[in-house]
Amino acid sequence: MLCSGLWPPAATPFAADMSPNIPAFVSHCQGLLRDGADGLAVLGTTSEANSLTLDERIALIDSLPAAGIAADRLLPGTGACAVGDAVYLSRHAARLGCAGVLLLPPFFYKGVPDEGLYRYVADIVAGVGDSRLRIYLYHIPQMAGIGWSPDLISRLLADFPDTVVGLKDSSGDWQNTRTILETFPGFAVFPASEAVLTEALALGAAGCISASANINANGIANLIARLRCGEDAADAQKAVSAVRTAITRFPLVPAIKAVLAERTGDGNWARLRPPMMALDDGQLADLRADPALRSVLQ
Repeated sequence: MLCSGLWPPAATPFAADMSPNIPAFVSHCQGLLRDGADGLAVLGTTSEANSLTLDERIALIDSLPAAGIAADRLLPGTGACAVGDAVYLSRHAARLGCAGVLLLPPFFYKGVPDEGLYRYVADIVAGVGDSRLRIYLYHIPQMAGIGWSPDLISRLLADFPDTVVGLKDSSGDWQNTRTILETFPGFAVFPASEAVLTEALALGAAGCISASANINANGIANLIARLRCGEDAADAQKAVSAVRTAITRFPLVPAIKAVLAERTGDGNWARLRPPMMALDDGQLADLRADPALRSVLQ
């Protein structure tokens, strides 16, 4: 079964020694599910996954089924520059029974041809060697420097129809999202912003994988539910879009963690691994004063 609905890319809290705070992570993930999330896209960009070691990523994935969260509600990020690392993480996720994996392209080398990206995916599929593997491509070219083109997606779907099943579009380019939705019906496409949900779901989008779901899961889940029921959800769309617009005025991951620190009263949430840095005092004051964020700061 394909993933659908709201799958927050859960933020990763850190302890004083900057190791992942697994109990706080589990608690946060449980809270997201209580607030209406359908699953958890752990180890994404908002999770600071590329600042974590492979062992740390495995430990975070494993902590959730150990706490009673079903593995089929997990969509961990497993992309890596080294094919072997991506195989290692993806194989672990498949054996655990995860719903799928969210796969970044190998992002260090820029200007590589589609053939190189095709071989990257093909080598992962062969290396994992597990029919349970489901790959959701992660398209974020402004960060990765490369991405998944429609021509490449078409080829991957033709050659791996039971394995390559969806895509998260974090490009911020609505026309790109629309093109993929219209070109590949039945492909599980997740926009990375709830601000386009009304239009995206009408075109067959699977749901949403949004950083701001870390602080507004209930609002976004409610919007999706209302849209699926055919209701006029213009008010809900306006409300979640306002939160999204407000939080993206700041560096996104530091701002998400600042809100979590404020809301929980736990200042540890504000910790980030370098090179990212916490919001400064001026930014924090602006964040606290933003009227659109008052509802998620409480």
